Amino acid sequence: METTIEKTTTHQTVNAYIEKNKDRFLTELIELLKFPSVSADSKYKGDVLKTAEYLKNKLQEAGADKVEICPTPGHPIVYGEKIVDAKLPTVLVYGHYDVQPADPLNLWTSPPFEPVVKNGNIYARGSADDKGQIYMHVKAFELMMKTNTLACNIKFLIEGEEEVGSSNLDNFLMVNKERLKADVVLVSDTSILANDVPSLTVGLRGLTYLEVEVTGPNRDLHSGVYGGAVPNPIQILAKMITSLKDENNHITIAGFYDDVQELSAADRAELAKAPFDETAYFKDLDINAGEGEKGYSTTERCTIRPTLELNGIWGGYIGEGAKTVLPSKAYAKISMRLVPNQKSDKIMQLFQKHFESIAPKSVKVKVKPHHGGEAAVTPSDIPAYHAAMFAMKQTFGINPIPVRGGGSIPIVAAFEKILGLKTILMGFGLDSDDIHSPNEHYGLFNYYKGIETIPLFYQKFRELSK
Repeated sequence: METTIEKTTTHQTVNAYIEKNKDRFLTELIELLKFPSVSADSKYKGDVLKTAEYLKNKLQEAGADKVEICPTPGHPIVYGEKIVDAKLPTVLVYGHYDVQPADPLNLWTSPPFEPVVKNGNIYARGSADDKGQIYMHVKAFELMMKTNTLACNIKFLIEGEEEVGSSNLDNFLMVNKERLKADVVLVSDTSILANDVPSLTVGLRGLTYLEVEVTGPNRDLHSGVYGGAVPNPIQILAKMITSLKDENNHITIAGFYDDVQELSAADRAELAKAPFDETAYFKDLDINAGEGEKGYSTTERCTIRPTLELNGIWGGYIGEGAKTVLPSKAYAKISMRLVPNQKSDKIMQLFQKHFESIAPKSVKVKVKPHHGGEAAVTPSDIPAYHAAMFAMKQTFGINPIPVRGGGSIPIVAAFEKILGLKTILMGFGLDSDDIHSPNEHYGLFNYYKGIETIPLFYQKFRELSK
């Protein structure tokens, strides 16, 4: 049994270590970002493994024990821990090292896996989601180990399949329940409102993701010979997709809203207190106005309401020049963000039933489920939440604002269901970081601020857990 580390974490200790090592911290993050760890594309399988190996080595260098790469039927999980005293509280740190595909490559101002630092940001795929944010935890852990100020036990669980639905993580949690015992889960895969307006995410939406295929004739046809007489799958698919929302942008799938948790007027008013400049929001996106479900504000549409979005559509000839073809098939990828009480499997079934019912007899339809996850609301009345509030106030100078997030981290619901653990979402990104888009970036301010804040969380969590 190792002895408890008694020395306390001070803001001064933290800042001194960061200042001394900040150039190395950045260099290491750049190296991590060079790996094209795209989990959705099998051609990057080797690069995904190299990324896992890099993180394993860095956790070992930082002082973690029992560090290993745990194989799964898909991409591996990196696990490591440091148990300083069994009597101390234990924090399970979760993050992911896989990234979204970088397409379309022509819209990047610099290659997605050749990190560039400019204007105070580091540009690279995965910089904000989630390599930069999980690496803050690795460096904060190193800081606490090197300064002898680690206040809690730590377990790291860093997966390689978050961007494709974490399909193998539930089984890993069930098989390793004893190994993963902890008091709380800490995740940095969310954002703050602004660099001078910190926030803590207290809710996330769920997700249902699928692909549809519409088939007309059994082969591509000459549009002059056959056009006007046989079904065109692209046109039919476009009509079917358009019909999924009415004139008020209300989703038309029967039963879709049955389980939606409606917020009270008081709750909506409380969420509306978070600062939001709608004019600046639209200007940043270069659009004149927004659109969405009637009766809800822009921020509500992005956080507390379910959505249905078309993520991609294709079919026929899309190469250079002309080809007068009447296509045999058309495809689309569709995602639906869900709110508390909606279940991803049920929504998938409702969508499939509805989509098949609106297809004309002239075509055949297939609905292919991809992945999904449940919405989650995190508690604000537990010691870990108060520790996160305290830590962010110390480093930002003001209390963070509780907010609902529009994205999905399906594993949050799994942590509670399988391990019985609540999750604290203490992210440091910005909504303007262009995650999942070309030119994704992460602020150096945010990277270092995370490393500065995390050790203070551990110190306060230990105090509040006594």
